[in-house]
Amino acid sequence: MEWNFKNGIPIYSQIIDEMTMRIASGIYEPGEKLSSVREMAMDAGVNPNTMQRALAELERRGLVYSERTSGRFVTKEETVLKSLHEELAKKYYKEFAEKLRKIGMSDREIADAVRKWTDNMSE
Repeated sequence: MEWNFKNGIPIYSQIIDEMTMRIASGIYEPGEKLSSVREMAMDAGVNPNTMQRALAELERRGLVYSERTSGRFVTKEETVLKSLHEELAKKYYKEFAEKLRKIGMSDREIADAVRKWTDNMSE
Protein backbone atom coordinates (compact mmCIF):
# COMPACT_ATOMS: atom_id res chain seq x y z
CA MET A 1 0.00 0.00 0.00
CA GLU A 2 1.32 3.41 -0.92
CA TRP A 3 2.18 6.05 1.64
CA ASN A 4 2.08 9.74 0.66
CA PHE A 5 3.44 12.14 3.24
CA LYS A 6 2.85 15.89 3.23
CA ASN A 7 5.37 18.51 4.24
CA GLY A 8 4.74 20.48 7.40
CA ILE A 9 2.91 17.71 9.29
CA PRO A 10 4.86 15.31 11.52
CA ILE A 11 5.26 11.94 9.79
CA TYR A 12 4.24 9.93 12.86
CA SER A 13 1.00 11.93 12.96
CA GLN A 14 0.35 11.19 9.29
CA ILE A 15 1.02 7.49 9.91
CA ILE A 16 -1.51 7.52 12.77
CA ASP A 17 -4.12 9.19 10.53
CA GLU A 18 -3.50 6.80 7.63
CA MET A 19 -3.56 3.70 9.83
CA THR A 20 -6.73 4.96 11.51
CA MET A 21 -8.40 5.34 8.10
CA ARG A 22 -7.21 1.89 7.02
CA ILE A 23 -8.70 0.38 10.17
CA ALA A 24 -11.96 2.34 9.89
CA SER A 25 -12.40 1.44 6.22
CA GLY A 26 -11.67 -2.25 6.74
CA ILE A 27 -8.43 -2.31 4.75
CA TYR A 28 -6.97 -3.68 7.98
CA GLU A 29 -9.64 -6.06 9.24
CA PRO A 30 -10.53 -6.60 12.91
CA GLY A 31 -8.11 -9.11 14.41
CA GLU A 32 -5.69 -8.88 11.47
CA LYS A 33 -2.02 -9.28 12.32
CA LEU A 34 0.03 -6.27 11.29
CA SER A 35 3.46 -6.56 9.73
CA SER A 36 6.46 -6.01 11.97
CA VAL A 37 7.51 -2.46 12.82
CA ARG A 38 10.58 -2.84 10.63
CA GLU A 39 8.57 -4.11 7.65
CA MET A 40 5.97 -1.37 7.98
CA ALA A 41 8.71 1.27 8.30
CA MET A 42 10.43 -0.01 5.16
CA ASP A 43 7.12 -0.05 3.29
CA ALA A 44 6.39 3.53 4.34
CA GLY A 45 9.98 4.68 3.83
CA VAL A 46 10.35 5.94 7.40
CA ASN A 47 12.60 5.31 10.36
CA PRO A 48 11.46 2.29 12.46
CA ASN A 49 11.40 4.56 15.56
CA THR A 50 8.86 6.79 13.81
CA MET A 51 6.67 3.80 12.96
CA GLN A 52 7.03 2.45 16.52
CA ARG A 53 5.91 5.80 17.92
CA ALA A 54 2.83 5.84 15.68
CA LEU A 55 1.92 2.24 16.51
CA ALA A 56 2.35 2.92 20.24
CA GLU A 57 -0.16 5.78 19.91
CA LEU A 58 -2.61 3.57 17.99
CA GLU A 59 -2.27 1.03 20.78
CA ARG A 60 -2.89 3.73 23.39
CA ARG A 61 -6.07 4.65 21.51
CA GLY A 62 -7.19 1.01 21.53
CA LEU A 63 -7.09 0.56 17.75
CA VAL A 64 -4.34 -2.05 17.87
CA TYR A 65 -3.12 -4.39 20.58
CA SER A 66 0.02 -6.40 21.19
CA GLU A 67 0.38 -10.04 22.01
CA ARG A 68 3.73 -10.50 23.65
CA THR A 69 5.17 -13.15 21.35
CA SER A 70 2.91 -12.79 18.31
CA GLY A 71 3.05 -9.13 17.32
CA ARG A 72 0.44 -6.41 16.86
CA PHE A 73 -3.15 -6.89 15.76
CA VAL A 74 -6.07 -4.67 14.80
CA THR A 75 -8.65 -4.46 17.56
CA LYS A 76 -11.66 -6.76 17.43
CA GLU A 77 -13.60 -4.58 19.88
CA GLU A 78 -16.82 -3.58 18.13
CA THR A 79 -17.39 -0.68 20.54
CA VAL A 80 -13.96 0.76 19.70
CA LEU A 81 -14.58 0.42 15.96
CA LYS A 82 -18.07 1.92 16.22
CA SER A 83 -16.68 4.81 18.24
CA LEU A 84 -13.95 5.29 15.62
CA HIS A 85 -16.54 5.53 12.83
CA GLU A 86 -18.59 8.04 14.82
CA GLU A 87 -15.51 10.13 15.67
CA LEU A 88 -14.37 10.25 12.04
CA ALA A 89 -17.87 11.05 10.77
CA LYS A 90 -18.13 13.92 13.24
CA LYS A 91 -14.70 15.24 12.24
CA TYR A 92 -15.49 15.15 8.51
CA TYR A 93 -18.97 16.57 8.95
CA LYS A 94 -17.56 19.45 11.01
CA GLU A 95 -14.95 20.24 8.32
CA PHE A 96 -17.62 20.01 5.60
CA ALA A 97 -20.10 22.21 7.47
CA GLU A 98 -17.43 24.81 8.29
CA LYS A 99 -16.54 25.12 4.60
CA LEU A 100 -20.17 25.50 3.58
CA ARG A 101 -20.74 28.11 6.30
CA LYS A 102 -17.76 30.05 4.91
CA ILE A 103 -19.56 30.34 1.57
CA GLY A 104 -22.64 31.66 3.34
CA MET A 105 -24.85 28.60 3.83
CA SER A 106 -26.92 28.37 7.00
CA ASP A 107 -27.11 25.15 9.03
CA ARG A 108 -30.64 24.65 7.72
CA GLU A 109 -29.46 25.03 4.11
CA ILE A 110 -26.63 22.59 4.75
CA ALA A 111 -29.01 20.01 6.25
CA ASP A 112 -31.44 20.40 3.34
CA ALA A 113 -28.63 20.09 0.81
CA VAL A 114 -27.24 16.95 2.48
CA ARG A 115 -30.71 15.34 2.41
CA LYS A 116 -31.11 16.28 -1.26
CA TRP A 117 -27.66 14.98 -2.20
CA THR A 118 -28.07 11.68 -0.35
CA ASP A 119 -31.54 11.17 -1.87
CA ASN A 120 -30.05 11.74 -5.34
CA MET A 121 -27.20 9.32 -4.61
CA SER A 122 -29.61 6.46 -4.00
CA GLU A 123 -31.34 6.91 -7.36
